[in-house]
Amino acid sequence: CLNFLLSSFSRLPSYWPPFLNSMLERQFPFFQTTSSALKGAIQLGITHTIGSLSQKPERDVLLQDFEVVESIFFPCEGSNLTPAHHYGDFRFKTYAPMAFRYFREMFGIRPDDYMYSLCNESLIELSNSGASGSLFYVSRDDEYIIKTVQHKEAEFLQKLLPGYFMNLNQNKRTLLPKFYGLYCVQSAGKNIRIAVMNNLLPSAVRMHLKYDLKGSTYKRRASAKEREKAVPTYKDLDFIQDMPEGLSLDADKYNALCKTLQRDCLLLQSFKIMDYSLLVGIHNVDQACQEQANEEAGAGAKGQVQKALYSTAIEAIQAEVGHMGSMETEDRTGGIPARNSKGERLLVYIGIIDILQSYRLAKKLEHSWKALVHDGDTVSVHRPGFYAERFQKFMCNTVFRKNALKTSPSKKRRAGAGPVKRAAGSGPSLMTQASSSSTAQSPLLQHQASSDTREDSEADKSEDERAQKL
Repeated sequence: CLNFLLSSFSRLPSYWPPFLNSMLERQFPFFQTTSSALKGAIQLGITHTIGSLSQKPERDVLLQDFEVVESIFFPCEGSNLTPAHHYGDFRFKTYAPMAFRYFREMFGIRPDDYMYSLCNESLIELSNSGASGSLFYVSRDDEYIIKTVQHKEAEFLQKLLPGYFMNLNQNKRTLLPKFYGLYCVQSAGKNIRIAVMNNLLPSAVRMHLKYDLKGSTYKRRASAKEREKAVPTYKDLDFIQDMPEGLSLDADKYNALCKTLQRDCLLLQSFKIMDYSLLVGIHNVDQACQEQANEEAGAGAKGQVQKALYSTAIEAIQAEVGHMGSMETEDRTGGIPARNSKGERLLVYIGIIDILQSYRLAKKLEHSWKALVHDGDTVSVHRPGFYAERFQKFMCNTVFRKNALKTSPSKKRRAGAGPVKRAAGSGPSLMTQASSSSTAQSPLLQHQASSDTREDSEADKSEDERAQKL
């Protein structure tokens, strides 16, 4: 698109294209950097910095560690510290290496696993760049996302690090991005800054629907061009239209989610951060079963195990996940079980994204201008306190709903026949048999079936105890 933009100015005076080119390079420094060279430089740099970091002794993180920037030069011919390569001379900078090492350790990421995931195989470039023109890469094992960030975003992240450190110490259960590293590739006079984060949407699981939600309604609808994509990213008005009844969660998951959102929004508000979004990916389990029934290979059921602790959606909101039944699905994908208005079983993947936008002068002016032409409370850009409150209300009242108490089949049976005691094991065996017939096509259904079985069994047990007392 940028090349097309430049070519469209070919009829203008000769000084215009160079001017536009320099302007675009300042805004998007990776504009004329080949993707293969950038990926190669990133992998060489990370390999070196993780290797050198492993030689440093373990110690507590100090305040000055957040301001440290390490730099190493990679000439093409190689040096005593760096190997020869064919990506062109470049310099690789690592920001706050000791602090980020601590962050990775908190999430259970070993240095060798981190380096192996990012550097053992070629990175995969994602075709859908962000609205800011950022490039996205994903590691081959589906574990990490690498995103190019602008200079002001990298600076803001550096300022956030001490507060980010404090928040992780107090609360590991968060939907905020997990930052694992901040780096910069300097080549041919360009500075390309990259951040390594957790991957929210595992590619091994098909996302039937995807939403970018802010709690705003002003122009928050996917464009016609976006809708042409295989999996479009819809927005707030699309969600309200498509799912007016929202996504139904069990009470414990709903409460845990809203509590996590409240904590995260309070932290973002304290840093005067706004304009962030909740990325929501929805995998329809029932629809996937129908699709797998028509295909010989069930690729969707072969998700890769995510190694990083607290990196999945279900782990980000609930510390105790072992009681939810079969962990095979959660170990593989980490989706939050939910249902839509049709009663279809879903796995929901969520995370707060784009948190590196602070309410500075430019954003204040943008909000003031939009408020003049539209209702100021509905635009996406708003002061942090109002934005956080509106964001929470939209997510916990419109997007996610608490499941109404449902009556189990055993309760319905006893309601008509009186308090007759069930034969030991009969309820669970019938439910398991029914569940197994519907879940045999895909392991993605197992935890939903076992969860329903557990709820019915516990309900039956409590009814039996009350009947015995009577």
